[in-house]
Amino acid sequence: MKLYGYYRSSTSYRLRIALELKGIAFENIPVNLLQSEQKGAAYTSRNPFGSVPMLEADGRDRAQSMALIEWLDEAHPERPLLPADLEDRYTARELAYAIATELHAPLNLPVLKYLKNPLGHSQDEIDTWYRHWLARTLGPVEQRLAQLGTGDFLFDRPGFFEVVLLPQVYNARRFSFDFGDKPHIERIEAACLALPEFQRAHPDNQPDNPERSQ
Repeated sequence: MKLYGYYRSSTSYRLRIALELKGIAFENIPVNLLQSEQKGAAYTSRNPFGSVPMLEADGRDRAQSMALIEWLDEAHPERPLLPADLEDRYTARELAYAIATELHAPLNLPVLKYLKNPLGHSQDEIDTWYRHWLARTLGPVEQRLAQLGTGDFLFDRPGFFEVVLLPQVYNARRFSFDFGDKPHIERIEAACLALPEFQRAHPDNQPDNPERSQ
């Protein structure tokens, strides 16, 4: 498999975690979003969405991270990301899709760029925008986790929910979001980051992270 992505892209980060948790070997091929490589003709001829990640597997180019994660679980059923129980699968999807659908769209790079230019917002205003939407969704996620009485993970081991949560928490910390009133999210984050699969998938450890060459 070949994973086309960007080290700091939350959706690329999702796929790296999913592949690592499932023990699937893959080649990491960087796509520089800051240089708009994902919009080039060579790339969009394969992925019309002009987005990352793109997964080349079984003779097909696949896009859209949430669909990719579920495809991985169906195509490679070993080490499942979604639990066997119907209600547990619903819970994992409820929380994961709250993050994926409510936060990714208003907080992704094209939106942030548009807020700055042409709309002319300052970086402080953009940071305020970012933290507003984070609070609007992560607050209810924390409340649901409290209702469920979770431990180190949503269930007995990390899976579908953690694959989506950890990249969003990483981005939130870049924007100085306060997790002081979200102990369940912080506990799950700490437990995940202690695992080698999450460490290998982390943006700090990707070949296209410019800080690695400094």
